Amino acid sequence: MNDDISIRSNIMPGDIGSIIKLHGEFYHRNNGFDSTFEPYVAIPLAEFVQRKNSDERIWIVEENRALRGCIAITKYKNDIAQLRWYIVDTSLQGRGIGKELIGLAIDFSKEKKYKKIILWTVDELDKAINMYKKNGFKLTEEKQHKIWGKELTEQCYEKSLR
Repeated sequence: MNDDISIRSNIMPGDIGSIIKLHGEFYHRNNGFDSTFEPYVAIPLAEFVQRKNSDERIWIVEENRALRGCIAITKYKNDIAQLRWYIVDTSLQGRGIGKELIGLAIDFSKEKKYKKIILWTVDELDKAINMYKKNGFKLTEEKQHKIWGKELTEQCYEKSLR
């Protein structure tokens, strides 16, 4: 990474709104998701920030102090982690940032002794799915329904850490 790009793991004022905005605009532009996608991001993100659980963490990518990406590990249940809010702005894709974010999330999950990581995505997000598969995630479930203004196939992927 170069000097104007950094990754931090603390939430600063304005971050929550920036993460929601980045997701809303990115997925509308690239996938046609409607405005109902933003509350899907916003509600659990706000709950995550309020919990302040040491078994959960978020990593935020900044370029010249502007939020350009993120990933988080949240506690799904017991010893299962959930990977959430993985996004890298189009302007930074192809520079190894996504790979680094997923590596940080997996390493953190191992450090916290989670036995596996799950994540939910949709089948049209090829770049993200390829990154998940390269990192050992396996497809375990699919369900098709209308969500975020379109007919989508949601997919659950899991990675065993033991």
